[in-house]
Parts: sequence; structure tokens; C-alpha cells
Amino acid sequence: MEVLSRTADHLFWMARYIERAENTARMLDVTLSTSLLPQSAQESERGWRALLSISELTPEFDDRYPIFSQRDVVDFMVRDASNSSSIFTCLQAARENARAVRGSLTTEVWETHNDTWLDLQRKLADRMPEREPQAFFEWVKFRSHLSRGVTIGTMLKDEAFYFVRLGTFLERADNTARLIDVKYHGVDDPFERGDQRAREDETEDDDQPLDFYHWAAVLRSVSAFETYRKVYRDVITPSRVAELLILRGDMPRSLTSCLSEVAANLEKVRNNRSRETERRAGLLHAELCYGRIEDILARGLHPFLTEFLERINDLGERISEDFLVPLQAH
Repeated sequence: MEVLSRTADHLFWMARYIERAENTARMLDVTLSTSLLPQSAQESERGWRALLSISELTPEFDDRYPIFSQRDVVDFMVRDASNSSSIFTCLQAARENARAVRGSLTTEVWETHNDTWLDLQRKLADRMPEREPQAFFEWVKFRSHLSRGVTIGTMLKDEAFYFVRLGTFLERADNTARLIDVKYHGVDDPFERGDQRAREDETEDDDQPLDFYHWAAVLRSVSAFETYRKVYRDVITPSRVAELLILRGDMPRSLTSCLSEVAANLEKVRNNRSRETERRAGLLHAELCYGRIEDILARGLHPFLTEFLERINDLGERISEDFLVPLQAH
């Protein structure tokens, strides 16, 4: 028996919102870490504005806060109920979607979402994000990990489970691309300067030590620092970080790995309207599987990620049309 579209919709968005909360925490964490490096006030502000820009939230933020400050960005992205991508809004929406389909979830999955929402309110009241921001971001990531683990460990592997997984990996693909783009959005991209020395592992630019710490922060934000060391056994370079997070199918948060899961779960829930959606997901997955990092960097990392995000958005819209309720409901 097929999962009803309304139920599938709640499951899909429950998973997307908990994943979005985690990835918002990851983007804030990497931006906070890099803002602590030696740099001018203008460079620090540019980093925080990059986070807002790639999240498509700059106009909304500027309308609310006429004078820019790091504290206001964190407040906007953590606790602002009117921001659809804030951690508060995402965890609230994940809990409400879970509550709507409690009958399709195990008790453990529901209680995990409910406890996360209740604990979040206590932490916000205690001003933990302001006092211990990185500890708070780790808590958000842990609650997302717990939700995912309980789902895998307790739910029947049926269509309900596949819609949860589909939402998780579609959202992760979108957010991993945005996280990679944080590093270069609106700043001087060494891959786009045409500077061949910036593409070489042996580059000796004066900015290399600072660049190392930026990319190390990005790797840590996606729990990939140790993985990078294991795979490459060498100094951190931008091209290898990009390769790891885009093309490595064995890296859990890479774009290739995410699209592999999206394509596989689409196949599990296919219906008589979803053929074209499956084709587009399979094509994007194949392009990543057989892509080369040299070609991506020659084209430009930012243009590549921009097109990728457009195609992920297209897949999300098509999945809603094929299986779920209209997107206007969200």
C-alpha cells in the first residue's frame, strides 16, 4: 500500500528540517571559526555576509538589522522565529511534521524530535548560543545525528522510511554545496583568478597559511578533517578539499554520495509520474560520478555550485509535484 501523499510530505519535510538545522549549525560553526583568524573587520564582515548571501537571506537580514554585527547574524540564524532557515524554526517545523505523522513513526523517533524541541527552548532561555556558541552548534549536530540514527535503527524499511531518507539527502546535498560556497562566495576565488600557482599543491602564496586554516575549518564543519588526512595523507589544499566534498562517493556528506542516495530512494518510491525526476537525479549523479575536479575548477567552483543548487532545487520541486502536497504549503 502506497504512503498517502500528505503522510509522505510530513515525513519528507521532517527529515529536511532536521537536516537543515544541522547544516545551519555547521555553516555558523565554520564562519565563527574562520572569523577568529587574524583578519580585518571588513574581511570578517564579508565572511558573515557570505553566509547570509548563500542562504539567500541578505535582504531579509538587512531589513531587520540596519547596522551589521556578528551577534545579530548569529541571533538571526539561531533563534529568529520569522527566519525560515533559523535553527529555532527548523527544529520547530521538524517536530510539528513528526507530530502530524506519529502513527507512521516509532515511539523512539517521535520522542527524539519532541525532546529536541523541548531542550532547544531551555537552551535558548538560558542563552547558551550567546554564551557557548560552538557548544550549542555541537548540540544541534548531535540531536540531528541522534534523530537519524534512531530512524535507521527502529523504523521499518518501507516507503515511509524511504521518504525520510529522500528528504535527508536532498537537503544535505543542497547544504553541503552552500557550505563549500561559503569559502568563496563574494571573495577573491583563487580558482577563478586564472592564477595557475593557486591550483598547484606546492603554491607558496603569502595567504597559504590562512587559507589552510579556512579549509581546515570547512573540513571540521562537515566532520571530514580526519577523513581528509586518511585519504590524502598530505597538506590541506583547496582542490583536494573540493574533490573530497564534491566527487568522493565514499565521503558521507559529499555531493556524489548525497545524489547516490537521492537516486536510490527515488527508485524505491517511484510512481507513474516520476520517470523524468528519476532521470534528472540519475543524470546529475552520473555527472558527479564521472566528473573530474580539474574540469570543475577550470570552469570555476562558484559557477559549478550555483548550477548544482539550481538542479537540486529543480529536483525538490519535481519530487513535490510527483509525490507530495504543493510546495506552497511549506
